[in-house]
Amino acid sequence: MTVIANNLVVSFNYKLTNAEGETLDQSQGEPLAYLHGAGNIIPGLEKALEGKAVGDKFTVNVPAAEGYGEYNADLVQEVPKQMFQGVENIEAGMQFQAQTEDGVQIVTVKSVEGDNIIVDANFPLAGQDLTFDVEIVEIREASQEELDHGHVHGAGGHHH
Repeated sequence: MTVIANNLVVSFNYKLTNAEGETLDQSQGEPLAYLHGAGNIIPGLEKALEGKAVGDKFTVNVPAAEGYGEYNADLVQEVPKQMFQGVENIEAGMQFQAQTEDGVQIVTVKSVEGDNIIVDANFPLAGQDLTFDVEIVEIREASQEELDHGHVHGAGGHHH
């Protein structure tokens, strides 16, 4: 019996909930496929999948530090409205791509205060403990191309 280990492609169905039990995300009819050991999914989930087999169903509790990281208050900034050129109506909850030293980053508008916009560059799930209900659907050998690229190609994976 094949169990999940590095350099294998794993497909799984999941339902993601937060500490309050609200569903945040789930696989919609098509399982999520990833290359195990390549850092394609959050560390706490990847660690919990190690050694599991097709047909296994289980629940994984992932603390924020092993998920999308702790919430970093330094990533909340006030920026002038003119940085949003061409956007007529800026409202809380809107997301934008910002060019930073680390490349493109998604920022979420927290509030609008006159000519200043308060933005948050934390990942939306940062600081949250997460629960995944998981079912392992398939485990297969990765192709050489998938190993070279560090991610899955085709159904449920990456397309070039």
